[in-house]
Amino acid sequence: MKKSILSVILVLAFIAAPSTSPARECKAVYGNEAHQLRLATGSPGELGLLEKLAEAFLANHQASMCWKKAGSGASLKLLKGKEVDLVMVHAPAAEKKAVEDGWAVKRTLIGSNEFYIVGPKDDPAGIAEAKSAAEAYAKIASAQAKFLSRGDNSGTHKKEMTLWKKSGVIPSGDWYITTKAFMMATLEKANEINGYFMTDSSTWVAGKKGLTNLRVLFRGDPVLINTYHGLCQPKGATLEWELSFEFIDFLGSEKGQSIIRNYGRDLYGEPMYSDAAYAEKYDK
Repeated sequence: MKKSILSVILVLAFIAAPSTSPARECKAVYGNEAHQLRLATGSPGELGLLEKLAEAFLANHQASMCWKKAGSGASLKLLKGKEVDLVMVHAPAAEKKAVEDGWAVKRTLIGSNEFYIVGPKDDPAGIAEAKSAAEAYAKIASAQAKFLSRGDNSGTHKKEMTLWKKSGVIPSGDWYITTKAFMMATLEKANEINGYFMTDSSTWVAGKKGLTNLRVLFRGDPVLINTYHGLCQPKGATLEWELSFEFIDFLGSEKGQSIIRNYGRDLYGEPMYSDAAYAEKYDK
């Protein structure tokens, strides 16, 4: 009887225990101070831009920064749940809704990159001849050529689904492969199986030397410009709301913008992001 009661208590304790899902853990911590700012983002963290920005910002603040690796959809969910103080994301419609609903403020344009549709060098779907991104997607579906989707509600996935809708296609079948993985991992999978994928230009610049089976087949449609914004919780909503306000201001400052517009030049010979001044004409 005692053992049965103990078993029930242990089960209840397990159910009541808080979640420790990987999305809520720090992927990296910049700085050594106990005073910690929590930020969620995807590719800017994965590609090292966030670390450079954090180093410059923290040099003048007695604080550290916890980077939580998450796509734009998951990042906004973390912000809404007050599990982070701010986000750097590229999901304009969802961002605007967050501001309208009152749980996000200080939405600030910080820069952009663009999406490329990459694929096998022989381009079996013939998308290099397409006149628009939507037409390129329609060609891939018509040929039933392998296409990889992140399928994770990230900014990239949201943009992909917008383009499928514009193309008049509901993607399904063996040719449409969902990875539930981040940008670089999905890009590497596309290279492995000779599939098409829509990657951001920053990740392509960082990884292209190892992606020997792929090439950029379509780019240049204005709809593929990918604008990034910073958002944070309202005043007083999280412990580090003041610091998050300051970091967003830093992102928009000349020092922050200089880091963004030049990041990648020394590593790859070309910048990986454009600044807010360039991105502004595409910001809708």
